[in-house]
Amino acid sequence: MRLLPKQLCMIAVSVALISSAQLSSAQAAPLVEPTLHIKPAASGAGRVALTLDACGGKTDTRILSALVDNKIPATIFVTGIWLKRNAEAVAIMRAHPELFELENHGGRHIPAVDTPQKIYGIRSAGSPEAVLAEVESGAAALAKTGEPAPKWFRGATAEYSPSAIAMIRKLGFKIAGFSINGDGGSLLGAKETARRIAAAKDGDVIISHVNQPTHAAGEGVVQGLLALKDKGMTFVRLDDADGTGNHGTTD
Repeated sequence: MRLLPKQLCMIAVSVALISSAQLSSAQAAPLVEPTLHIKPAASGAGRVALTLDACGGKTDTRILSALVDNKIPATIFVTGIWLKRNAEAVAIMRAHPELFELENHGGRHIPAVDTPQKIYGIRSAGSPEAVLAEVESGAAALAKTGEPAPKWFRGATAEYSPSAIAMIRKLGFKIAGFSINGDGGSLLGAKETARRIAAAKDGDVIISHVNQPTHAAGEGVVQGLLALKDKGMTFVRLDDADGTGNHGTTD
């Protein structure tokens, strides 16, 4: 069967598109979600590190008040967006330096992935230059508050391309993974959130959110933390513990 010139052209275009897609797929390494553990306690009931993301929006005062009232230390990963909108919460955290350590969650809450794609519906940085801009703008936003220079970085969605991890490490940041996802992105109910957090073991690093005051998960975060406190668990900030992550995030 003889193919017409128009048909030949369409076939050639299709082959080119398939080849291009295959090449792009081969070049883009799978994303990773790093874990992080702290050194177990030498004695006692154990210790855990609580990390809370402040992505954008407002402040969950249920969580913040519980941390202050119960003297529970936490590492707070803040974005430039959140810092602009939550001066009162920042002031409370700065008034309790023995409890709160503020770290870098990026300037605009953009996933640290240097290829164009979406992660949980959020568009990635998409290029090496954009990853660096996200990290550096987050650090600059923190510097404006008078806080010490951040040592840790956690990207939006907590997923990374391996090449982005290497770039961030070269900037001098350790990358904060976790071992327990406490609130499922603040989308879980109070009961399940409390169950997950209360189940933390010696050496675990918990991730939850402090920027969703209308979500039921916030209530569960408080319940889970108080349950750990009642068990005698000690809470530490990341800077006060020896954290070890995989995928080259801390070594």
